[in-house]
Amino acid sequence: MPPSWAAARLDYALATSRSEQRAALGLYLPVGYPSRTASLDALHRMAQHADVLELGLPHSDPHMDGPVIQQSSAQALDRGFEMIHLFEAATELTASSTTALVVMSYWDPIARFGPELFADRLCVAGVGAVLIPDLPEHATATWQSAAREAGLHAIPLVPAHASNARLAAIGATSSGMVYAPATPGRTGAQRPLSPYLPRLVRRLRTATRLPVAVGIGISTPEHAAQASAYADAVVVGSAVIRHMQARPDAPAEAAADTARAFAGGVRRASNPLS
Repeated sequence: MPPSWAAARLDYALATSRSEQRAALGLYLPVGYPSRTASLDALHRMAQHADVLELGLPHSDPHMDGPVIQQSSAQALDRGFEMIHLFEAATELTASSTTALVVMSYWDPIARFGPELFADRLCVAGVGAVLIPDLPEHATATWQSAAREAGLHAIPLVPAHASNARLAAIGATSSGMVYAPATPGRTGAQRPLSPYLPRLVRRLRTATRLPVAVGIGISTPEHAAQASAYADAVVVGSAVIRHMQARPDAPAEAAADTARAFAGGVRRASNPLS
């Protein structure tokens, strides 16, 4: 099946930012954090500054995430998050904004829900792509088939030290964009970007024609400006949540202020690679 209208919305967001000589800004938040109502309020406000919203599916074992996302996911689950809330949030955001939607989820909840049903429900709700950071090799074909039949982009998380042949193989079986880690290790790192990141992005550009997004460790607007100089998209998650945690009485306003600051960061970069 060709890409759905929701997948085409992601393609358009990436093409538009490139035409403006900047990286697209992606902002991540677990659905249901800090509560269902506050989460939707924050996402609506973030959409005013983001090109892409990455909706996190809270999971009880977010083993690839750092403490910030672990805590926020646990809070969403403690406050009653259910899978239906992801679909409802995506539907509401699609109706009120033209911002492209991507879902980030671990494989286990997708496998339990059913990959085909999950992909279909997301497509109907207006989600254009899914990133599964721990997608096991034995499930890759199953997921890619489900995504393709629903018209969703299947976004891979690229191993930082993969061979050129491996990068080419990943690009050949993926769509939408590829996702490169800006720092080693788990999400939420507050340290300089990897010195190997520009080289990894260049290697990906040689291996695939897909846009290259960078995330995991983009913790300041300065990081966003730095990565925007060579990437097609910059994704920020823990930094948004960290500012929301610091302002528990006004989490949506904190999310909006953080989104505005990072939007300024990607727009400060000059001469992005094509």
